[in-house]
Amino acid sequence: MPPLAKKYVLQMLYIDVPVTAKSLEEWVLADGSSKHKVAIDRLIQLRILEVIDRKKETSYKLNPTFQTNLRKHLIYGGILPREPMPSNVTVRLPTSEELDAYAHEQWECFLLQLISSGQAEKPTNFSSSMMRIFQRGLLCQREKEAPRLTESGFQFLLMDTNAQLWYIIREYISNSEEQGVDQADLIAFLLELSFHTTGEAYNMNTLTDDQRAMIKDLSDLGLVKLQQGRKDSWFIPTKLATNLSVSLTDSSSRKQGFVVVETNFRMYAYSSSKLHCEILRLFSRVEYQLPNLIVGAITKESLYNAFENGIAAEQQNAHPRVAEKLPSVPENVTDQIRLWETDLNRVEMTPAHFYDDFPSRDVFEAASDLARVHCGLLWEDAKKMRMVVKAEIHMLMREQLRGQNK
Repeated sequence: MPPLAKKYVLQMLYIDVPVTAKSLEEWVLADGSSKHKVAIDRLIQLRILEVIDRKKETSYKLNPTFQTNLRKHLIYGGILPREPMPSNVTVRLPTSEELDAYAHEQWECFLLQLISSGQAEKPTNFSSSMMRIFQRGLLCQREKEAPRLTESGFQFLLMDTNAQLWYIIREYISNSEEQGVDQADLIAFLLELSFHTTGEAYNMNTLTDDQRAMIKDLSDLGLVKLQQGRKDSWFIPTKLATNLSVSLTDSSSRKQGFVVVETNFRMYAYSSSKLHCEILRLFSRVEYQLPNLIVGAITKESLYNAFENGIAAEQQNAHPRVAEKLPSVPENVTDQIRLWETDLNRVEMTPAHFYDDFPSRDVFEAASDLARVHCGLLWEDAKKMRMVVKAEIHMLMREQLRGQNK
């Protein structure tokens, strides 16, 4: 919540009657009207404020459940977050740079496995059940074919890391009941974890059995790093874990673009990430890769493959130096990409059935009228008594034709 929103919550905490919008506006100086509006909008978005619309004026009231529980917490106190372990008990903890590198490697390994199970540089510890949960909606698989990314899967790869993280966490929470885990306890633990200190060690003995299982899953994603000492074991939160408490609208958590496209369809990606290279392969022909530069070309064939898998012509991830320019991608390139995309949309495939050899014109006209009434007639040739109808009304057509033949 914004600071002003927190102030409003504390001021309204012991007010049991609705507060008018006009009274709330008087709590802030005249030059703070914009901050006031942002605070009110955020409180409504979080469902902390309930809006009471009346004919004369609008009033606001704190959510009763939130208000009651916050009062209890302030009066009686609550369970404090677990304290970090003393440094004389733990072995050498990873530095901030080492922890960031670990989180980055684990997260990229997971995303690489989404693109292709063979792309990961080393085998991962993801259980098959966990991978099914994470991949739900992101991958599809036809018979005797390797899994492929769905349109949602491509969109997922282009999200900010924070948005990707929350997508996975939501899937994890929604499927937790199948494994017998209480969703409320899971959410409470995730929120507590987000307020731990990055890089500090926390004793595993303080966790319940469900939390232990959960912390192992989170370590596979790079949210925490597990370490074992002589007697105790502990987990160390990474920045991915603390980002759980960061708003999705926070610009500091957004990815910076890294791609530069020239008018000759040449593409330069300033990145040393294997993940970035594999994502670029989805819509371009990668020619060679230097330690910090990927060089490729956008071709008709590479884009056709991308369009078939859900990538849209409007999506881009431009390098900061060219992102400020308008347009950030040369117009001749974007125009050609749109033309290639429309090429694939010229023909629309509709499952259908072809009918001919009608015994009489009356039977043909009755069948034609039936198909037209049900919006299933795609084409007809009245002279030769032939027609094409949608597959969805095929059974209906058969029943009518059988009745007429009798």
